[in-house]
Amino acid sequence: MDDKQRILSLRAELHRYNYLYYVKNSPVISDQQFDEMMHELQRLEALHPEMADPNSPTQRVGSDLSHEFVQVTHRYPMLSLANTYNRGDVADFYRRIEDGLGGGPFDICCELKFDGLSISITYEQGHLVRAVTRGNGLQGDDVTANVRTIRSIPLQLGEGDWPEQFEVRGEVLMPWDSFEALNRQRAEREEPLFANPRNAASGTLKSKSSSVVAERKLDAYFYYLLGEDLPSQFHYQNIEKLGQWGFKVSRNMALAHSVDDVMAYIDRWDKERSHLPVATDGIVLKVNSLAQQERLGMTAKNPRWAIAYKFKAERARTLLKDVVFQVGRTGAVTPVAEMEPVLLAGTVVKRASLHNQDIMEGLDLHYGDYVYVEKAGEIIPQIVGVDTDARTVFLGDRVKFITTCPECGAKLVRYEGEAASYCPNDVGCPPQIKGRIEHFISRDAMDIESLGPETINEYYQRGLIKDVADLYHLTVSQLCGADGSRLKSAQKVIDGIQRSKSNSFGRSLYALGIRFVGKVAANTLAKHFRTIDHLMQAPLEELMAVNGIGKTIAESIIHYFHEERNLDILRRLREAGVNFEEQASQAPQSDVLAGQAIVISGVFDHHSREEYKQIIEDNGGRNVSSISSKTNFILAGHNMGPSKLDKANKLGIRIVSEDEFLDMIGEDGQA
Repeated sequence: MDDKQRILSLRAELHRYNYLYYVKNSPVISDQQFDEMMHELQRLEALHPEMADPNSPTQRVGSDLSHEFVQVTHRYPMLSLANTYNRGDVADFYRRIEDGLGGGPFDICCELKFDGLSISITYEQGHLVRAVTRGNGLQGDDVTANVRTIRSIPLQLGEGDWPEQFEVRGEVLMPWDSFEALNRQRAEREEPLFANPRNAASGTLKSKSSSVVAERKLDAYFYYLLGEDLPSQFHYQNIEKLGQWGFKVSRNMALAHSVDDVMAYIDRWDKERSHLPVATDGIVLKVNSLAQQERLGMTAKNPRWAIAYKFKAERARTLLKDVVFQVGRTGAVTPVAEMEPVLLAGTVVKRASLHNQDIMEGLDLHYGDYVYVEKAGEIIPQIVGVDTDARTVFLGDRVKFITTCPECGAKLVRYEGEAASYCPNDVGCPPQIKGRIEHFISRDAMDIESLGPETINEYYQRGLIKDVADLYHLTVSQLCGADGSRLKSAQKVIDGIQRSKSNSFGRSLYALGIRFVGKVAANTLAKHFRTIDHLMQAPLEELMAVNGIGKTIAESIIHYFHEERNLDILRRLREAGVNFEEQASQAPQSDVLAGQAIVISGVFDHHSREEYKQIIEDNGGRNVSSISSKTNFILAGHNMGPSKLDKANKLGIRIVSEDEFLDMIGEDGQA
């Protein structure tokens, strides 16, 4: 392949990886691999100026824009940093600073590079007024409502010498503890796991439901201050001020007075970063003096006064012993590599998910291969390559994906648009049957503490249960043993099952295990439709009008309630007394908005979007997420989306401003 063909190939690949990373939040290659490809493309384009293309990946800052949010132009552009994995490049950067400043003295501020989603937040009079993602560097998504749920971000500053208006920039993160808990929940629901905390944080912050954001316990660290009236002309001192004003800043910054100081800082944190509560993927180096930063200036894409040094992921080499195939409760078949145990990032690793058929076959694995293993996001083991040089004539066969279910023998199927292969025998495949029952009794569902996977397996093997409804027909005599020796534990099981009947509708709905309907979605649906009957009768359009419910979830719900077997289980659960009705809530404060369907759009001054949703419900109204002919009016704040405004005008839907709305409901209706 000549240079020109390679340029075209690299552009196509990088465009695809950009899409998977920024839009789908599903990276398929490491940051280092991506950066290496980008650097290769930059080098080749420099050699062939005749191949210049304004749409080349090298000509833009990576974008995380989402068209589901209002776009806001940054007052100060958020350009990306040049980055490197090479310490020689760091030394070159230091020498360029020396040359650019004519040999005069300067300090470098060394900071940890947090691996999250960049955010810019504007404060006026000490109040948070707007939070915007980096986006394409020039404009980003307004995620103010979601950012307000992050407890480490101050909504209102206390007394201090802060300017009347300023911007603070930082990184929204998902701490390791929250990340592990989220992936455990997703694994239980057989949803794709987040590859790393960065993707989890990004996917969370872009959620259409602020309650999802609040539930996932995001965090944020701040690393830059912008404005007209800054407290200091030195970056380090400004960050110290941010800490005094109530912002969460890293206490691990340091000022370096020489290139040796910089290298010592890198050496220290390459080892110690594993002990931090959040993910870090490198070091950021900035010239400390703001006047010197301005003097050094910018390139077309990056500031000349800063660089990011990125750590290489820890990698180990080990022997692939076998690949086994596991079947989950939805029938998804997952290949899992079993390896010779190896120490990696502080823990012993001997198993790694291969995710699906495409990923497995792309690695071209053979039994007896030596494989390279990394921890994605420092936590999830994954095979990233094969040591082909170590292959011998004694190498085993190529690993092939199975065609039949390893548990029941059914022929596997792969649905259009799906990466996974499935066992379609959901009524006769034991792991699926037991998996659905285990999900039903889990803590977030029916919370039957006296039962567990081992007990469920025993009851299944004895023929006592074949679906979740059978649980409610168990008796003490069936469970206590022939000699009655387990009478106490049997009674505990029956009592736990009986107590579960009084769970909320949201729990009962989540327990059914409808595909893609997680805990938050189940609670949202329960509150909106109030009864299982109303939910079952809802058409696709009505389901999708519910806040946070997209087409995939809506179609899955409709499919579930069209399956005769599911309807039979639901009938038996209701006959047993399981609750499928939302209990009456506190009466609305007024009926000013009774019967009215209201869409909220834009950014508001007096209340958050979530507060306005509650105000609407408290006054008898109903929140809907999309505009239709049945919409009564739109509560519109600043920066209302142009597509919504256009649709409202075409349908003749009334636009109500924030102040008009508050006048409409009266002082008593305000939260």
